[in-house]
Amino acid sequence: MERVFTYQLDDVLYINLTNRCTNACTFCIRNEYDGLNGQKLWLEEEPNAKEIIAEIKDPKAYPEIVFCGYGEPTERLEVLKEVARYIKEKDGITRLNTNGHGSIINNRDIVPELKDLIDVVSVSLNAGTKEEYDRLSRPVFPNAFFAVQDFIKESAKTFKKTIATVVEIPGEAQDIDSARRLAESLGAEFRVRIYE
Repeated sequence: MERVFTYQLDDVLYINLTNRCTNACTFCIRNEYDGLNGQKLWLEEEPNAKEIIAEIKDPKAYPEIVFCGYGEPTERLEVLKEVARYIKEKDGITRLNTNGHGSIINNRDIVPELKDLIDVVSVSLNAGTKEEYDRLSRPVFPNAFFAVQDFIKESAKTFKKTIATVVEIPGEAQDIDSARRLAESLGAEFRVRIYE
């Protein structure tokens, strides 16, 4: 498999910033595979901003450029901001896929720093209660569930669109309705993702 920092699915470009993550989700693709669609996503070393920008070339060539990673992209906040700044300067559209831990990872509210750099935020809410969240997401931070709620609430006030997501896991007892109610109470759209 080819080692890449960016990869394309349909017309969308995804940026793989890091393997590091503050969750160990029971349903994570990383538990089974080190890549996707024939591309190795598990990074031997993390890319710098220049390497990523070199792979993007023209941001307007894509309907959207997504910061994701085989880990949590806000672990590399400064690189994320530098690349996002380049994309926005070239009139590109950006999305951040995140577990919502960015502010506790970086010990400050990072939402204001991303205000003019990110268009859409998709946050893995994963559950409607702390008990279910901790069971499915297995976060390293004991109060992660509440930090995720704060991140969603601030994001909903700040970005053009904020989506809170839950992965529907076959055979798993989940209360998706409670997650939907929570997401909507925080001002976010809600989406159920298909388990892959």
